[in-house]
Amino acid sequence: QVQLVESGGGLVQAGGSLRLSCAASGRAFRGYAMGWFRQAPGKEREFVAAISRSTSTYYVDSVKGRFTISRDNAKNTVYLQMNSLKPEDTAVYYCTGVLSASTTWYGRSPSQYAYWGQGTQVTVSS
Repeated sequence: QVQLVESGGGLVQAGGSLRLSCAASGRAFRGYAMGWFRQAPGKEREFVAAISRSTSTYYVDSVKGRFTISRDNAKNTVYLQMNSLKPEDTAVYYCTGVLSASTTWYGRSPSQYAYWGQGTQVTVSS
């Protein structure tokens, strides 16, 4: 069982930056593929970014060039650096992970992940 705890959300003006952190419990963090999803009011949960065990990354088109996902296995933490934020980035952001036998795999669907954090609110004002 892995517990994920997000932090770093908040209110920021358009064009600003935030860095989300997700701390994972347990000693097997390096064996997990990790991801970030977001959910805006009235919308479905949307894939944002993912990182494999070997640190391959993948992003939804709308955040490419603005967001960066990274991981620090020594700290059991995955990060989402968000720059040039837009009002349409406003959502609750969720960290997620799944144990992966493959070092290169990452998932882009919520159903591919096993563990979820409680979410952190990101609000971007215009």
